[in-house]
Amino acid sequence: MSKLFSPITIRGQHISNRVFVAPMCQYSSSTEDGRCSGWHTVHYGTRAVGGAGLVMLEASAVRPDGRITPWDLGIWNESHVESMGPVVDAIEANGSVPAIQLAHAGRKAGHGRPWEGGHQLDSTNGGWESIAPSPIAFQEDWDVPREMTTEDITQVITDFANSARLAVNAGMKVIELHMAHGYLNCEFLSPLSNQRTDQYGGSLENRVRFPLEVTRAVRNEMPDSMPLLVRVSATEYMENGWDVDECVDFSRMLKEEGVDMIDCSSGGNSSTQTLTPYAGYQVQFSARIRSEANITTGAVGLITEAAQAEKILDDGEADVILLARELLRNPYWPIQAQIELDGAAEWPDQYKRVAELRNHPRRPQR
Repeated sequence: MSKLFSPITIRGQHISNRVFVAPMCQYSSSTEDGRCSGWHTVHYGTRAVGGAGLVMLEASAVRPDGRITPWDLGIWNESHVESMGPVVDAIEANGSVPAIQLAHAGRKAGHGRPWEGGHQLDSTNGGWESIAPSPIAFQEDWDVPREMTTEDITQVITDFANSARLAVNAGMKVIELHMAHGYLNCEFLSPLSNQRTDQYGGSLENRVRFPLEVTRAVRNEMPDSMPLLVRVSATEYMENGWDVDECVDFSRMLKEEGVDMIDCSSGGNSSTQTLTPYAGYQVQFSARIRSEANITTGAVGLITEAAQAEKILDDGEADVILLARELLRNPYWPIQAQIELDGAAEWPDQYKRVAELRNHPRRPQR
């Protein structure tokens, strides 16, 4: 059996293979209140049918003003738990593990859908005031966020803990915390977006304080057997900004707080970042964090081929592979990749005629 399709146990959760569906916002909440819609049931259920070992729901906001757009998923009250029931059922019924990413968008909150331009919304068209560690806009034509008070910080930590409790009640088997891509936790980590002079800014010890307090509060709401993951931006590709050296140190701290895996991404905290992506360009971060922080890692980013994914695992550069856009293009990538690597894969009963017709192309349709 290939490494990619061998099982893995993270903390107390057995996962049948190492292909994970990365969190990808769908901007498709049906009522603009953060509830799952039929789209989510079909979308996530299809990725489970396609053979991914773990299917992670998109960034789900821990409070209304923490959403990137008014159409984001949220998980701040019991109605969200109810709406997630069919999604969780669809994932589990098709053999995958349901997971969720908890998030707060910080200074990048309150925008339109990407396919509608993604423009910042104001109070007259559905937007709201954003908050951040410091009053620094993400880019020049965006509103300046309100600097968070210590009371705000305490409340957001409480919001994350509440959302973790709700996620457990919704039947999620894995929780990931979003600390990447320029959203709130990431904003605290970076010396470019966090210029506070209190205990939450300045030194690395102070800049990691809020994310670690969030982690601690969330871990306390989870069963001991339930895995906790964290998505990081290993670097922000900016001079004097957050870099991989600091991220390795942060990953060690996260492990001490009960984090089980680091999901290794990069960038997103500066509109002027300099980045030239190439196939597997973020694998280097997964490899280094895995080795130096001695923690399970996931590789993500322009991983599109089965042999490429297998080599990353064989070379010890990651423990799992997270796929995003490739699984939008082809939800059945895992099944097809296993056929390529192992010579065979198990299609769902309803789809087995696909394999039959490949072996017997002249067999009449029934």
